Amino acid sequence: MKKNSWMEIEKVLAPILKSGGVGVLPTDTLYGIVASALDKKTVERLYLLRKRDLKKPMIILIASLNDLKKFEISLTLKKKKVLKDLWPGKVSVVFPCKQKKLEYLHRGSGGLAFRFPLDDELTSLLKKVGPLVAPSANLAGKEPAADIAEAKKYFGEKIEFYVDAGKLKSKPSTLVKIDEVGKIEILRQGAVKIAKTRKRG
Repeated sequence: MKKNSWMEIEKVLAPILKSGGVGVLPTDTLYGIVASALDKKTVERLYLLRKRDLKKPMIILIASLNDLKKFEISLTLKKKKVLKDLWPGKVSVVFPCKQKKLEYLHRGSGGLAFRFPLDDELTSLLKKVGPLVAPSANLAGKEPAADIAEAKKYFGEKIEFYVDAGKLKSKPSTLVKIDEVGKIEILRQGAVKIAKTRKRG
């Protein structure tokens, strides 16, 4: 997408997302259905729209490491070193999180998954609107939408916007955990191939 056209799209999307809107847009992997991660009511709406398992957390897109502070997640030096290798990129990282006030996000799982995407347009939007929950654009148990026509079959007029970037093909993000000594545990191999065990520090 051209820079100028994305800037115009951003101007439209930012107020919608800040006011509790939900929509489909291209992420750094697949089309995602997105909503503000800091708006509990909107997050609950997204669960209903996707018919998602209410006990299953969603991945949260962030624009920088500093965004983790909004979720009271602190990083050890060893974790920061590992994250510099993984981010920005198509890797989602699960961090421990048990705060009661964030239960609407972690759903009692004890953790939250975050991704810092390597995508200038998406990151620019995230800087303006804050972190977004961004599961793939499909109903639970169905195939992720590869284009906007497929996304509309799932959500129709139930959401506020669609951003068309043509057909998208990608594996989902790789999902990992990092322990206190910097060892990586692979939870799901995806778009980025990572060795089964890695340690830094």
